[in-house]
Amino acid sequence: MSKAAATETEFVTAWIAEQLFGIPITRVHDVFEAERITRVPLAPSEISGVLNLRGRVVTALDMRKRLGLPPREDFGKQMAIGIDHDGEAYGLLVDGMGEVLKLSSTALDAAPINLQKNWAAICSGIYRLEDRLMVVLDVDKILDFRKDTLAA
Repeated sequence: MSKAAATETEFVTAWIAEQLFGIPITRVHDVFEAERITRVPLAPSEISGVLNLRGRVVTALDMRKRLGLPPREDFGKQMAIGIDHDGEAYGLLVDGMGEVLKLSSTALDAAPINLQKNWAAICSGIYRLEDRLMVVLDVDKILDFRKDTLAA
């Protein structure tokens, strides 16, 4: 294996409010259309509810709310990225899916100092792509509800 191949990471990319985000593919179990979400009383506001994914109960997390973004204006199909964290299954609700990108770790930049504080708390870096920036999400920090990493 070449040194270049050893330093490449594949990312599942998704769009949230016209911003491109990436999650390391090793953290992703499924990509699916989120249907029939059942609300959960008294859940934190970013929890949209739960859904059934092939017999497994999955907590649906509204990434717009988790990132402090305005709600979606359209009510078309919503995609979800299936993640496991601390033995629980989550579906990160996103506006749309992008492609899988293979990027070199040497091109990963630290979060810029002008990145919003709540985004910087859950970001493990950014990639400067040809025509946009991709924010790399730290899944563990996003799903850590015991201490709210996104508190303002």
